[in-house]
Order: sequence, then structure tokens, then C-alpha cells
Amino acid sequence: MKITALTENTSAFGLPVEHGLSLFIEVNGRALLFDTGQTALFADNASRLNIDLRDVDICVLSHGHYDHGGGLERFLEINSKAPVFLSRYAFEPHFNGERYIGLDTSLMDSDRLVFTDGVTKIADDMTLYSCNEREKKLDLGSFGLNAEHSGRLIPDDFRHEHYLLIEENGRRVLISGCSHKGIINIVDWFKPDVLVGGFHFNKLQPGARLKALAQTLASYESISHLRFSTKKSLPMLPAPRRYLWGADLRCSALDSTRFARIRMPSLSAGRARPLRWTGRTSTFATAL
Repeated sequence: MKITALTENTSAFGLPVEHGLSLFIEVNGRALLFDTGQTALFADNASRLNIDLRDVDICVLSHGHYDHGGGLERFLEINSKAPVFLSRYAFEPHFNGERYIGLDTSLMDSDRLVFTDGVTKIADDMTLYSCNEREKKLDLGSFGLNAEHSGRLIPDDFRHEHYLLIEENGRRVLISGCSHKGIINIVDWFKPDVLVGGFHFNKLQPGARLKALAQTLASYESISHLRFSTKKSLPMLPAPRRYLWGADLRCSALDSTRFARIRMPSLSAGRARPLRWTGRTSTFATAL
């Protein structure tokens, strides 16, 4: 499996950046686009990296926020074949406070869109899970993010977010966008061998609460590697765990990630293998 970040908040290699996420995933002979960032920048960066988005077989939007689905119109213009899988709740109105942060509703009638709910198998080795009926081990709240229901704003329950599980060579790789339903809940539900996704700890300040969250994450056997990527890149951190685990803390504050690293001493040394650098800009491959 090879994952190339087309859009992210940061770039260590001089690519243009924006607040948003788009991943180009090559696995089992297929090309998959996971999220389209905030604008058409994902497509511009794909061209810079000699990636032809016309070859994408499947597109997945992780949830209904503009910084993950804002480039959808551009993708539909470039690619004429790939179905786009997104939650049936993705086009509901979503807000940060009172500021609209949802998707472009003019696109919701496209015949390329495939709306999902519950468990949706999109290929033999790929399945989407909404987890809306699963019990949460921990609820940190919505951090000021809202959804509109019956004409009024209420805290978002993130029912529009789903997660992509890819099975490759006997390993279970989970791709998440922001992990709005809670990274600890998601790890607890899936216990994946590899997780690529956000933590959404950006509203948490270093302190006892973040320390407890870090310790909880460190207790899972599925944790083996963290990649901290927020306002600047931090190194890959190995841990003495059995599995390989990669995490992008795109939605986390830098001070919080530094604090988490200090409070998770098991991340400083161990027997686990690092993610393999492929030699291409913004690209890592999981060594499964």
C-alpha cells in the first residue's frame, strides 16, 4: 500500500498547502482518492506529483465538511468513472459555531454519488463503517461544531462521518478523516493494525485530560507508530507494540502533540518497524 498526501496543512517539501485533507491511496491494484481537500489544490498537487486522477477507481469522502469535500466538483470534472461514496447525511447543514462549513449542496444530485449508511462494502477488500449505532467509550463533545436540525443548531453528533477499512496481506488498515466520533472510540471499535487519521485534539490544552487520553491510546496493542503532522512535521515515533500504526494529527494543536509525545514514553523506543519512505514527495508506504 502506498499513500500520498495531496492536500494537508503542512508540507516539508515545498508543495502548496491548505487547511484540508486529500489522500491518494494505491492498494491491491486499485487507485483510491480519500477526501478532496478544501479547494482544487489536491488536483494541482496531484499534477505536480505526476499522479493522474483520471485513473482513480474509487473516491471516498470521509464526512460532510468543506475541508474534506470542497474539491469534489473539481474531481467530478477530472474523473469520469469513479463512484464517490459518502454518508447519506453528508449534505446536511454543518457549522462551526454559526459559520457554515458543509458541502456544496448543488452537487448532491450528481449520479456519481453513492450514499452510504451503516456498513457498506465498496470492494472485496474495502468496507465503509459509520459506527453510528456503536457505544462510545469516551465522548469529548463536538468542540463547537454544530448541525442544523428542524431549523436550529445543535451539537453535531457526526453521523455523517464514516471510516474506510482496507484489508491487505492479512492486515487491517483503517483510514479516517478527522475522527470526529473520537479517536479512542475508533481504535476501540476497530483495533486496526494500521490507522491513518486525525485525532482532533486541537481544542485540548496540555494537562491531565490530554495525558489521560495519551495513556489510553498507549494501552492499545494496535498502536505501534505515530506520525505527528500539525503546524510542522515531527518525526515518526516507534513504540514497543506488535502492530504497525500510523496517525496523522492534522487536526491537533502542536503543543498538544508534543505533550502527548512526552506523556507516552513507550513511543520513544521499541521493536516496531517504521513506515517506509518511498522517495516521493509527501508519500509514505506502509510496510505490511
